[in-house]
Amino acid sequence: MKKIVITCKLPGKRYENLLADRNFETVVMNEEEHKNLAETLAKISPDGLISMLSDKIDANLLAKMPNLKVVSNYAVGFNNIDLAYCREHGITVTNTPGVLTDSTADIAILLLLMTSRRAVEAEKYAREGKFKGWAPELFNGVSLDGKKFGVLGMGRIGFATAKRAKAFGLDIIYWSRRRNEAAEKELGAEYCEFAELLKECDFLSLHLPYVPELHHLIGEKELKTMKKSAIIINTARGQLIDEAALADALEKKEIYAAGFDVYEFEPKINEKLMTLENAALLPHIGSSAVETRSEMARMVIDDCCAVLCGKAPENLVK
Repeated sequence: MKKIVITCKLPGKRYENLLADRNFETVVMNEEEHKNLAETLAKISPDGLISMLSDKIDANLLAKMPNLKVVSNYAVGFNNIDLAYCREHGITVTNTPGVLTDSTADIAILLLLMTSRRAVEAEKYAREGKFKGWAPELFNGVSLDGKKFGVLGMGRIGFATAKRAKAFGLDIIYWSRRRNEAAEKELGAEYCEFAELLKECDFLSLHLPYVPELHHLIGEKELKTMKKSAIIINTARGQLIDEAALADALEKKEIYAAGFDVYEFEPKINEKLMTLENAALLPHIGSSAVETRSEMARMVIDDCCAVLCGKAPENLVK
């Protein structure tokens, strides 16, 4: 019987069905087993592994699983997996593209609204019992209509976010490694060179995958070229931004505000960011909708089982 290891409990009916499927021996790691990931996987030696984005599936770990045929990553990203090792050893890698597009785009817009309208400060103020009535300048933020919404990476999620931003009356400008003619035609999006985008945008939303050449794409130098009134939103990957440099810029009011759902050293959050009222901080919940997370579970389980049954997976990472 082929063994499947899932590194943590998943939501949805498909997950429940897998646990009851007698064609596979399915092991779901508990917290203690997950702390000793390498030891646990070496002991079980699974044929299939369903991993989380937070699991580092490197060559050392993969080498401990000689029977491994497939790694199904419960995420659209896969930079946590050593793809070169997998290719060399005939291990199939799958992910969950597309399904989390809308839920992540929703979070990007949520962060935009939280930061532009100072919702973090205002909510805290109300909870602390400080609200004594309406006042003309109480937590005045900035409006969206007519401002320039810069998108870094006009892929699925970037496009979905831009579409939502357009509905708020924002003008869309973007930089991407490939032009997106559909965005230009449907949203009137204007392609800009990277440096021009940073200089012109009022709001900047990141939607690029992480690859080494994009490490700290936004650093101290880039931040200094942006408007002091600019807002930065990151729902992509934390390593795209020099988090310490951005924290300094926020503290000095060189950048108006920033919204984060991902972090450079996740799950650790920069200590300075934790103290800043112009930083909105979410705990990586971009895809955290019941429907989305359940569908992601279906996708990774179906693809893992397909490979172990000698079939082609639906979402192969090439």
